[in-house]
Amino acid sequence: MENDSSQDGYQNMNFAEIGLQVPTLLLPRDGTPYADWAVVACDQYTWQPEYWEQVRRITEGMPSTLNLIFPEVYLESEERERIIGQIHRSMEEYLDQGMLVPQKPGFALVDRQTPHAASRKGLIVALDLEEYDYREGAQTLIRTTEGTLVERLPPRIAIRENAPIEVPHIMVLIDDPEKTVIEPLFERKLETLYDFPLMQGGGHLRGYRVDQEELIRQVAERLARLADPELFSRKYGVEEAPVLLYAMGDGNHSFATAKEIWEKLKREAGDREAIMRHPARHALVELINVHDEGLEFEPIHRLVYDVDVDGMLEDMERFYRRQRIKFARRMFASREEWENGCQQLDSAHHCVLYVAEGRYGALWIDDPHHHLEVASLQTFLDAHLEMLPRARMDYIHGEEAVVALGERPGNIGFFFPAIPKHDLFKTIILDGAFPRKTFSMGEADEKRFYLECRQIVP
Repeated sequence: MENDSSQDGYQNMNFAEIGLQVPTLLLPRDGTPYADWAVVACDQYTWQPEYWEQVRRITEGMPSTLNLIFPEVYLESEERERIIGQIHRSMEEYLDQGMLVPQKPGFALVDRQTPHAASRKGLIVALDLEEYDYREGAQTLIRTTEGTLVERLPPRIAIRENAPIEVPHIMVLIDDPEKTVIEPLFERKLETLYDFPLMQGGGHLRGYRVDQEELIRQVAERLARLADPELFSRKYGVEEAPVLLYAMGDGNHSFATAKEIWEKLKREAGDREAIMRHPARHALVELINVHDEGLEFEPIHRLVYDVDVDGMLEDMERFYRRQRIKFARRMFASREEWENGCQQLDSAHHCVLYVAEGRYGALWIDDPHHHLEVASLQTFLDAHLEMLPRARMDYIHGEEAVVALGERPGNIGFFFPAIPKHDLFKTIILDGAFPRKTFSMGEADEKRFYLECRQIVP
């Protein structure tokens, strides 16, 4: 396999035909307490500000990625502009003070123990944003798995467009049932980069350096085999379909933000050839095999605040009947009866369970127009909430959180089943992206912790 090596402020190796770059990682200098440095993805615990206040107390006065990110629990803060400015200053300070040390170009092999899995394996690489398009119907090598909310990009763009470094929580999936790409690296004797417990019960993280040319080429060649058009067609039973090699797992909006910044740089560039060597063309991610035993898909539920619950359910019934879709709902006398009833529901129809103001119920949608329950309900929620300026919707991980919040006055929470992970790639190839926020790669405490950084300015 051919690779392109050049100098643009740092050495790189590109395997352009598979959208892969060997990054120059930035890691904290020796002596930095990694347990304080690494914090969980910014889009987690959005309904638990106390989690983030505890993180702030833990890391106070210490070098930490908390100073390089904007936890989304604070997105509505009036201090947003000041916080973003401080993030950029912290990035500059960490670079100027030698807090972040460039490594030899290479990958990082990751072994993550979570509260729910003994091991989840990953590989830190850089992917080419030229091979990605988040727009609906895109058939690129790197593909979104869920709808992208364009309105969620501006605050992320405000952070990245003036940032000298990136510190990602993005996880990207490959479909490698024979485990040829990531897993064989664990059979080699590799130098340990870090080995430490994660804060707030997040588990344990180990990282290993992969900078040997032999292993780098091995990874690239085996990814290229997954992307072989003939093998791809046989594997998924499709003919002449564009190859899907990388599917977005977590961090879809962060990756879309990186794409927006890259497209802006290209538009404003005077030298088209030079800009194509700009480090912002690539984005740092963790690759994970969808067949990894430590990876589980969890559903993302919906919670609607500040609504007339009974009026909403009546509008829902009218909405589906106008579309000539059979619709029914049933209330349960208690949570115990509801939980027992959940086990006996007819799986031939879409069934959505809900909790509202202490009441427990189920919705039946017969002959639905969509394949997934979440898609069936989301069409109504989008139309209904557009007419209610006071109401708002949030995406919640974990059933107990939905129950706790859904029981409050004016709130209603909807529950969805998990999608089977082994069908993910074929579903995306045949049907396109899922509705936004359909699935999560594990629970909140299993999300990627920020650690590795990479410079995104020349």
